[in-house]
Amino acid sequence: MSRYFFDLHNGDGATRDESGLELSTRESVTREVSRILLDVVQDEIAEQPNGAVSVVVRDDNGRAVSIANLTFSNAWFDEERAD
Repeated sequence: MSRYFFDLHNGDGATRDESGLELSTRESVTREVSRILLDVVQDEIAEQPNGAVSVVVRDDNGRAVSIANLTFSNAWFDEERAD
């Protein structure tokens, strides 16, 4: 098992993970990244109908080993566009 840290980057800036998680496979790291991204989107989508969220995964040496990005957008068809 290795310790991984999940740093969040969203509209509020960067949040550095100081505790991390012990995980044994890349699949478990990917599941954790997916869980984080979905939680952030659920919390923020009502406040920000458009945005982007990234999670940078670091290993126990502080080296970035993965990045995941999620972009979301919501628009109502009946809103007038300001061109």
